[in-house]
Amino acid sequence: MPHKVLVIDDDPYIVKYLIDILTDNGYATCSASNGAEGLEVLKREKPDLVTLDLEMPEEWGPRFYRKMVKEPGFENTPVIVISGLPGIHLAIKNAVASLKKPFDPNALLEIIKSSLVEKEHA
Repeated sequence: MPHKVLVIDDDPYIVKYLIDILTDNGYATCSASNGAEGLEVLKREKPDLVTLDLEMPEEWGPRFYRKMVKEPGFENTPVIVISGLPGIHLAIKNAVASLKKPFDPNALLEIIKSSLVEKEHA
């Protein structure tokens, strides 16, 4: 069964781009357009990894992350921050990586692959 990645971003073009990259590389995907919706999708879909935008309407990335790690079973789910904001590497200190938009899709795929391997061996 393929690993599942939850994409959380309020920009539908970014969501489509990420989902295309992920599905083309054998990953299952699910998505949400803000943190509140992201939490619902997280509980329903149980992804192996989350890509997270920081600046979104309703509920932004860091608040989603704080709620996610309190959910039983998700405290060690790897998160990759993908944002256009400056200083993004400071926003979520436990993120496995922080990529600035526009990002290199190959770099993202490498990070996802290594994060999932680490998670399996944890």
